This record gives sequence, C-alpha cells and structure tokens, in this order.
Amino acid sequence: METKSRTLEITVLSAEDLRIDNKPVKKNAYVVVSVDPFNNKATKVDGEGGSYPSWNDKLVVEIPSQTRFVTLLVKCKGSREEKTVGLARIPVTDFVGGYSPAACLQFLSYRLRDPKGLKNGIINVSLRVKEPLQDCSSQAAAGSGNAAAIGLGIPIDGRRDYGVVTGIPIRTGYPSNSLY
Repeated sequence: METKSRTLEITVLSAEDLRIDNKPVKKNAYVVVSVDPFNNKATKVDGEGGSYPSWNDKLVVEIPSQTRFVTLLVKCKGSREEKTVGLARIPVTDFVGGYSPAACLQFLSYRLRDPKGLKNGIINVSLRVKEPLQDCSSQAAAGSGNAAAIGLGIPIDGRRDYGVVTGIPIRTGYPSNSLY
C-alpha cells in the first residue's frame, strides 16, 4: 500500500521567555522540528537572543499521511551538555483540513512545556503545506480571480459569498466580566 505524504514548509521565527530551572536562558538556543523519530530538522543556534531568541529558519519536512503531530523541541547548548528548554506539539489539524485554504501561509504561536510539564515560554512559527497547485491554479485560471468565482471559503447561511473566517478561542485566567 502506498502512503502519501505532504511537504511542510515551517519557518521557526522566534521564542519568548525561555527558562531553564526557572533562570533565563543566556544563549545558544535552537529548535528541533520532528514528525517522527526518523524525520527531523534543526534550526541554527541563536548565540545572542538569550531568553528571546530569533531564528527565522525555514525548514522543509515530509509529513506522512498518518502523522498526527509535529513536535517542536527547544534545546540549549551549554559548555558541558545540551538541556531541553521546552516542547510544543502542533496538531496537524491546526494547519491541514481546517478553514483556511490549502497552501495558505499561517502564523501560529504555541506554549512550550518544560520536561516537568510546566509552562516555559512561547514559540512562534509560520507554516505552509506545499500541495499540488492543480486545485487552485486551474480554477483561478478559469475564473475571474475573486473568491466566489474560484470557490474558496465557506458558504455562510446558504449565501454564496464564500467568506473565510478563522477564529482561535482564547482562554484567560480572568473571569469574563472583569475584562471590561
């Protein structure tokens, strides 16, 4: 049986508030992106950013069709050893099969968890699934170029305006009536 895979173009942009043993990371942070134990890529080491490193590294990985998560592992190179700073698992459903069109660039941020499972910073990435262009390009060439002619988006209340709406629920620690 042939297994299909997709190509994921992931740009690891930056991270925020990285800590090791509750102390700010000083330097030498990097990220390992993996889809399975045999398929991973690493960013360059940021030697200057400290707790707020910036990589802006574009990595391309193949995602087998059965893959459910992409793992981002932030590590720090020390003089004696490498330490794990934090881990984020991105569900593939966050960028495949959702409400945004295929091959659309998406900017996402995820909470990192340290080896003890505690919150430890945020990682910022951009993702794009590289799909064959036949879906959009052949329709775009035939249509007038607007979303309704191409058929992109979701019909809302039976109307044919095909508006695209993406919402991300945000949960805060505050009661809802204290925000106003």
